[in-house]
Amino acid sequence: MIKKENRNVARLRRHERVRESIHGTKERPRLNVFRSNNGIYVQVIDDDASTTLVSSSTAELKIKNGGNIRAAKLVGADIAKKCKDAKIKTVVFDRGGYLYHGRVAALAEAARENGLEF
Repeated sequence: MIKKENRNVARLRRHERVRESIHGTKERPRLNVFRSNNGIYVQVIDDDASTTLVSSSTAELKIKNGGNIRAAKLVGADIAKKCKDAKIKTVVFDRGGYLYHGRVAALAEAARENGLEF
C-alpha cells in the first residue's frame, strides 16, 4: 500500500512541475488526462476562467473494459469530436504527470488523427 501511495505522490509532483509551464487559455485550452486502472478521463480546460469546456471518459462512453489502449483511442476520438463541435481546434496537451506511453500516447494520437492540433 505504501508503494502505491508513493507512486501517486511522485506523479502529482511531476504534474505540478509540468503545470508550471502549461497554461490553458480560451483560444488554446489545456487537454488534461487522468488515468486509473479502470478507465481514462479527459477534460479540456480554460485555466483563465477556471472552467471545463468539454470532457469525455470511458465511464461516459460506457466502455466495459476502460483500462486498455483500445478504450483510450475511443476516448481520444470522442474528445476530438466534442472539441470540433465546440469550435476548439488547438489545445495544449497536459499528460497529468504520466509517461507519454501506452494509454496516454494512444489517446493523444487518436485525438490528433481526428483533427485536434497540439
